[in-house]
Parts: sequence; structure tokens; C-alpha cells
Amino acid sequence: MNKEITEQKLVKYNEFFSIEHDFSINILALDKNKNPTYDEFINNMPTPFKMASDMSSLDQAALRPLQALSGVASKLVEFLNHQSSKIDLLIGYILKQEDDEEHRYQGIKFGGGGLLFTSKKAFEPSQLLELKIFLQSENYAVYCYGEVIEIEEIDSNYLHKVIFHFIREDDREILVRTSLHEQSKQLQALAQQRNQEDKNN
Repeated sequence: MNKEITEQKLVKYNEFFSIEHDFSINILALDKNKNPTYDEFINNMPTPFKMASDMSSLDQAALRPLQALSGVASKLVEFLNHQSSKIDLLIGYILKQEDDEEHRYQGIKFGGGGLLFTSKKAFEPSQLLELKIFLQSENYAVYCYGEVIEIEEIDSNYLHKVIFHFIREDDREILVRTSLHEQSKQLQALAQQRNQEDKNN
């Protein structure tokens, strides 16, 4: 991979906000001799991942018009949010069955453009990967293809920077929303910690 192409891909990786967050990820290296198409990617996507993304998109589309209303509508939105949470828990359970320990790696950062993960072995630069990203705190999981654009050795581990090669836009939106939600939770936890420290001092 020449330097100019690498820099272009790094720009693409950094187009979206990303956040440090521990998560599980299943990774399989794709055949180097094949150049999969987007249609092949969609056809290879396991059904639970399609369901999870479609359910999330339907929830967002259904709630959006109601959120502008007040009064009784706010109670309806609250009820629908509870129902949506129950469905998310069920979908989350189904998706956990897709998490294969043999192919599990540790993700440490993600966003709408790509992710970082660590492993004991190094994948190859420009290697295409099949990714199953499990965000258990949100009961979300995303299936996509990624491309390794940077590898760094740190303490006998290899840190891989991966850009999304094929990802459905609905799934990218889920990752963007989740990264912002995680940032909000981290900021709240930091504020509470500071308040506690102030009380103790």
C-alpha cells in the first residue's frame, strides 16, 4: 500500500468521531485472491445482523414523528421505548449466539469510519476482514467488512487500525449513534467522579 493511498484511507477513517470503548469483535480474514462485491457482502450477512439493523431503523423511523408531539403522545413514546428495549434485549441475546470464541478479538475504539483492535498475531496490511462487532452495553451488533490500514506492535501485541470497506449505512448510523451515547455516559461518569472528589476535599 503506497503512502498516498494510506493517507487517503486515514482521512476516511478520521471523517467520523470515534471513542475508546472495550468491545468484543469476531474477525475472519477473507480470501486474498477474491475481490468481493457489495452484493456478495450483503448475501453473506447472517440473518440476525440483518434483523437487528432493520429493527433499529424501524424503531427510529416510528418514533421520530411522535417525538415532536406533547401530552398523550409523550406517554405513547415512553411506552414504545419500553417495548423497543424489550425487543433489543431479545435481539441482543440472539446476536450473542453469533459470537464465536475461536475468532474473538478485543476491540478498543470504534466510530463511523472504522475501529481499532488488538491481537497476539498480526494480520497483513490491506487485508480484508469479515467483522462482527458486538456492543453489548447497547445490545447492538454490526456485521461489515473492514480493511487493515495500519499495524503497530505494542508490548508483544499488535494494534490494528481498520477502515470499513463494506458497511450498510444504517449500521454506520448505529455505530455513530452508539459512539456518541458512550461519550455521553463517559462524560457523566467523569462529572460524578469530580463531584465526589470535590465533596471529599
